[in-house]
Amino acid sequence: MAKPYDISVQVAARFRSVVDDEWLRDAVARVLAAQGVSSGEVGVVITGDATVRDLNRRYRGEDAPTDVLSFAFGEDAGEFVLPPGKSSRLGDVVISLPAARRQAKQARHSLERELALLLVHGLLHLLGYDHAAEVEERLMRSREDALLTSLGVL
Repeated sequence: MAKPYDISVQVAARFRSVVDDEWLRDAVARVLAAQGVSSGEVGVVITGDATVRDLNRRYRGEDAPTDVLSFAFGEDAGEFVLPPGKSSRLGDVVISLPAARRQAKQARHSLERELALLLVHGLLHLLGYDHAAEVEERLMRSREDALLTSLGVL
């Protein structure tokens, strides 16, 4: 029997002693299940500021640092027929660990909580949530809070 989720986690070597990749896999699976996603592939990358800034510049046209980026596989993915046993590719979430550290310190909470917040935020973007308009932002923030509570970090 195939696993419902195929979750890959890549942590830059210098952050491996700080990040629990099994916790990240579990958190992704729990968020997807809570959102009613029955199967899918998700990649999570934990890296540094320079890498995230470069991705932000190349793919979003913003030459600025940021804390989390989401790269959805694409809206047209549903048009393709997948081979038996393969789940759809939802996309990738890329998190800057140094940004998470700074934000955790500023908010006076744990790094784990900040990583959870960034992970949930990125996953919700993969699932179609946005925060461009005020109404969308309220909906997304409300869902983030519910998911963070279910993960035990709020």
